[in-house]
Amino acid sequence: MSDGPRHIAVVTGSRADYGLLLWPIKRILDEPSFKLSVIATGMHLAAEFGMTVDQITADGIDVAMRIETLGRGDDATAMAEAIGRGVAGFAHAFDQLRPDLVLLLGDRYEIFAAAQAAFVKKLPIAHLCGGDVTDGALDDAFRHSISKMASLHFPTNAEAARRLRQLGEAEERIHAVGSTGIDAILRAPQMTPGDLERALGHALPERYLLATFHPVTLDALPSLDQLNELLAALAAIDPAIGIVFTLANADADGRALNAAIEAFAQRRPNTFAHASLGPERYLNLMRRAAVVVGNSSSGLYEAPSFDVPTVNIGRRQEGRLRASSVIDCAPERAAIGAALRKALTLRPQGTVNPYGDGEASARIVAVLKAIPDWSSLVYKRFRDL
Repeated sequence: MSDGPRHIAVVTGSRADYGLLLWPIKRILDEPSFKLSVIATGMHLAAEFGMTVDQITADGIDVAMRIETLGRGDDATAMAEAIGRGVAGFAHAFDQLRPDLVLLLGDRYEIFAAAQAAFVKKLPIAHLCGGDVTDGALDDAFRHSISKMASLHFPTNAEAARRLRQLGEAEERIHAVGSTGIDAILRAPQMTPGDLERALGHALPERYLLATFHPVTLDALPSLDQLNELLAALAAIDPAIGIVFTLANADADGRALNAAIEAFAQRRPNTFAHASLGPERYLNLMRRAAVVVGNSSSGLYEAPSFDVPTVNIGRRQEGRLRASSVIDCAPERAAIGAALRKALTLRPQGTVNPYGDGEASARIVAVLKAIPDWSSLVYKRFRDL
């Protein structure tokens, strides 16, 4: 353990996890007994995904190190190679930064790489969002693997905490704090429609859908086939209804999906595609959207807090808790079209979000402060039920 403030390294690899890490990062920065180093990796460092590392620095947060992981391809081999680059890069980063604890969120492969490097170097890992289940993606196995390497757990709900206990994690190491995404929702500045349009660079129709479709890495039906079903369903809706797409992540087939989305946006009126929106624009778009559609976890985690209906497509989020505002459907154009028509008629009010109350970040910092010696966390036993 280093002298002075205790040093936390936070790893972020994409716009999605950064949006969830923003308020834990701010809480850590506000705590004088902690020192923070942010490590950016993955999609943050790629121009084709919006070079979103610039969003971190625009938020006034220093980026201590940048670890390149992405390769030229977007197939499974490229993903495996990216994991290898990430393990080596994070090992060297941790040597230079010498953190006392590594804070990781979620289940992406670059975060899996960071966990491997930290675990081998005997650095305690605090893991956010462990214990969830997403049957339709490789992320499920990455998430559980990170949980087994982690020393401290901050799941978003009681069901996830139960699964962590089932994985053999000790009760006293598990703290169900809620989703930090709700922290962001409650604290994000509200933009006027005019300010939002200026920030986006285009006008917004009175009614619009907010759409995101990521690769489905374990499904038998190829991701591009599923996206084409979604695009066919979207082509059939009233053209006066706008569509704002955020592009897919850097999983296998992500680039092919993005090319198809961008081509669709060029063909259909009132349709816009953004590589990245950043947390503030994204949440303000969600706040005003008629429907959130696709297979992103934000449709389950954040949209219910705005009373915005979600059309959740396919198996990618299968296993997660759902609010009453979420409509599940198969990745087939008729099913998607029927779900969209239903969602467009819904006016949810008082939706109960199962992922907490917006104080998760404060709880995380309180738990970390209360542990006198983080180095002792690396020693743990499998706890049989």
